[in-house]
Amino acid sequence: VQRSRFIELTKLLSGEQDPKDGRPQHSPSSTGGSPGKQPSMPALLQEYSLLKPVAEHFESFTASLRELRDLEQLCSDADEAVASLARQELALAKHQVRQREEALLLTMLPEEEDAQRAAIVEVRAGAGGAEAALFAAQLLDLYERYARSKGWDFEVLEVSPADLGGFRTASAAVSGDGVFGRMRHEAGVHRVQRVPATETMGRVHTSTASVVVLPDANQEEMAIRDSDLQIDTYRASGAGGQHVNTTSSAVRITHIPTGTMATCSDQRSQIRNRAQAMRVLCARLYEQQRLRKQEAAASERRAQGAGNADRNERIRTYNFAQDRVTDHRCGVVHHNLEEIMISGEEAAESLDEIHDALDWIGRMQVLQNIMQSG
Repeated sequence: VQRSRFIELTKLLSGEQDPKDGRPQHSPSSTGGSPGKQPSMPALLQEYSLLKPVAEHFESFTASLRELRDLEQLCSDADEAVASLARQELALAKHQVRQREEALLLTMLPEEEDAQRAAIVEVRAGAGGAEAALFAAQLLDLYERYARSKGWDFEVLEVSPADLGGFRTASAAVSGDGVFGRMRHEAGVHRVQRVPATETMGRVHTSTASVVVLPDANQEEMAIRDSDLQIDTYRASGAGGQHVNTTSSAVRITHIPTGTMATCSDQRSQIRNRAQAMRVLCARLYEQQRLRKQEAAASERRAQGAGNADRNERIRTYNFAQDRVTDHRCGVVHHNLEEIMISGEEAAESLDEIHDALDWIGRMQVLQNIMQSG
């Protein structure tokens, strides 16, 4: 079905077929009558991009299957030399069929529900004092360069600067195709090992920063009533000039039923601060709902005897002394850390490889759960 839909989309996007009823786009009959609702071009392109890997893996699987069947026939060929050669290649052909079948099944698994959403990324300095604050700022810069290289929009929502540089906390909104599906892999504790600029003895210090990635949501989607919100304004502090210290432009919004809170003081406008704080609040409430659903599903799998591996809190180590970054969940290692931290192109190459590996691991786990529960 997915392959047939992919072929149909290919014809639609090439102008060979009418989106409404499959007739050629420029046929006389396609222009008459009352037009129904037609799918938009962005929607068609998105569906096409999602189905393309399935169609490609299907073609690859069927090609290897045909090759296997041909070899099986040749194994009984009258020419013993031909038959012997076919038998030698048979084991490899069977292995290739199994590999391509597995790859096809993985691509046919449904995408994570929120993968196409925009995301709110929050970075917080952890253990390590001033060095942790500097590292947190570097991480946010890394994500901005990564987002720009992917063609995503990156908007800093709030920054709480640290006294000696860097920041204690910061948040940003990242928008584009498949943002949350990729950036969700950045959530967790990031560890950095390096010699600080202020270290006179050359000792390597270890610091941490934590990253939270939330799927973006809005007030209407979350059905949040105004009566459930407590909105407070106060005077901002820190960088921003005299204005932030003399006007109540900072905003704090509390969702009364859950006690969830979001603040924003980065903008001069109280209206803009309120909008950004509301965006973060909705994302946090949506994440709470999402995690409750995931926990319910995980409990069901445990009740059925399916495995459930907990994720290690420390997800990645950035070792500047050895110019190496290691992701501890998938084992991917890169030895060009300096370039990754300053180059959007290098950052994209490194993070994409890590994210692809983690996507693969996640899909394999889903497939195993399906097989165990089925």
